[in-house]
Amino acid sequence: MMKDKIQYLVALISEFATHYQLTDAQAARYMSRYGALDLCDKHYNVMHTQPFRDMVSAVAEFCRHEGGEL
Repeated sequence: MMKDKIQYLVALISEFATHYQLTDAQAARYMSRYGALDLCDKHYNVMHTQPFRDMVSAVAEFCRHEGGEL
């Protein structure tokens, strides 16, 4: 299961980066800074069943709530 979770997080970071025109590294740092990677790790069991588009929006909303400005 750990391998699946890692693959999911990498794919989500990539989708987030593409959507916000960031590099993967920038997206990962942003998501980490505002706690989104911890959120994704904690709620992987639900998140991986949802469309990436919806999860990118949910992660962005979470980051905005935590002070992010994208």
